[in-house]
Amino acid sequence: MQNLLTAVQMQDADAYTIGLQKISSIDLMENAAKAFVKVFLKEVSSKKAIISICCGQGNNGGDGLAIARLLKKEKYKNITVFLINFADKQSDDYAENLKRIKRTKVKIIPITQLDELRDLACDVIVDAVLGSGLNKPLKSNYAGLAKLINNLNAKIIAVDVPTGFNTENEIEEDYIGVKADLAICFQRPKINFFMPESAKALVNFEVVKIGIDEDFIEEQPSFWKLLAQKDIQQVIKPRAKFTHKGTYGHALIIAGNENTMGAALLAASSCLHTGAGLTTVCLPQSGLIALNTLLPEVMALPRNDHFDGFTFEKFSAIAIGPGLGLDRANLGLLEMLINLKKPLVIDADGLTILSKNRHLLPELPKNTVLTPHLKEFDRLFGEHTSWWQRIITAREKAQLLEVIIVLKNQYTFICLPTGEVRINSTGNAAMASGGMGDVLTGIITSLLAQSYRPAEAATLGVYLHGKSG
Repeated sequence: MQNLLTAVQMQDADAYTIGLQKISSIDLMENAAKAFVKVFLKEVSSKKAIISICCGQGNNGGDGLAIARLLKKEKYKNITVFLINFADKQSDDYAENLKRIKRTKVKIIPITQLDELRDLACDVIVDAVLGSGLNKPLKSNYAGLAKLINNLNAKIIAVDVPTGFNTENEIEEDYIGVKADLAICFQRPKINFFMPESAKALVNFEVVKIGIDEDFIEEQPSFWKLLAQKDIQQVIKPRAKFTHKGTYGHALIIAGNENTMGAALLAASSCLHTGAGLTTVCLPQSGLIALNTLLPEVMALPRNDHFDGFTFEKFSAIAIGPGLGLDRANLGLLEMLINLKKPLVIDADGLTILSKNRHLLPELPKNTVLTPHLKEFDRLFGEHTSWWQRIITAREKAQLLEVIIVLKNQYTFICLPTGEVRINSTGNAAMASGGMGDVLTGIITSLLAQSYRPAEAATLGVYLHGKSG
């Protein structure tokens, strides 16, 4: 898994790389510009495109100046650099790159007042005004500049981050900043790129390596971890020869109600096809015909109002919640499962029942997997005004209750009892459809039944679910 760092930590990584590799900061900036241009060449194929590059006076602006010079070498014919001189100070590397570009034939226009840009028109605008060090909302001329850029009929490509974007902490509800079609970011994605509110600031992002020391990055303290395919490959257990269904556990899915039987069938199907040796669904009598028709491999346990005398001992892992309904009898069933201390997944109506009986939260078996979407999460742990708040709460509750919280979205956050927050990026907007959560519940339950550790089951399940979607 990749360590994701704060802006300050990335600055430390820059400094470490410069000291260790005997590379100057201006050369590291050149690396960044070259990496940016490599992606730009794919994004903007026409060498006749009218390109405006807006450069602030810090290192982000220095990147922009280097990019302009390199684009000129790539034979782009219509490049104009706008020097956004709204501040008094220049960084040293900005000043050096300004000297370099003045030795070329790139058109340079200094801007001291916003009105000087009122006639700006172009095909592509490169936003290199302010970088990742910003930690407060834009004001005055910078806010006006962002609005002007957004109103252009042009493709907007940001250098590292869009101007005005806060890379960690809450993204303002009334975000004031550039909205980029693409952010080409350096070495690591920014933490806030994975928050749903980031849609206010960018459509897509692409990460490019610029030569910052990877070992140093991975050694830095951070609880934010980005999942990669190699992490999943290390977790998956190949099936051994001569094994049998008993080798791969027995999963129980307690789900479905008269009007939501499909949830039980979806969870059972995904559990079966993820590889559980045996799958049993506990559902109302009215669902038996559908189950036996669609999933003849799955066994049925008719659900009555009580389970007196019934034993759950034969099951390796249990899930409760998809389409279950909120009948009072289901509270007693949930309490019974909590007391079993078996691997447990709670989803959907199971979470709603839990939210109405919060005294049960401290009783949950260690490493129970909770799989809420945002509304289910807020019912459990209180209203939140941002995803940053929600994830911080999820991390705290996962540690306090010693459970695993899978907070679902396009980018899903897996909060572990250790305090680690794993980010899965395999999801997509096409998965915003009824039944997706039921499928995920079945996948995770199947993996638990197959003796994957709970953190592994949640991580692997979320990754595979996103890949399949």
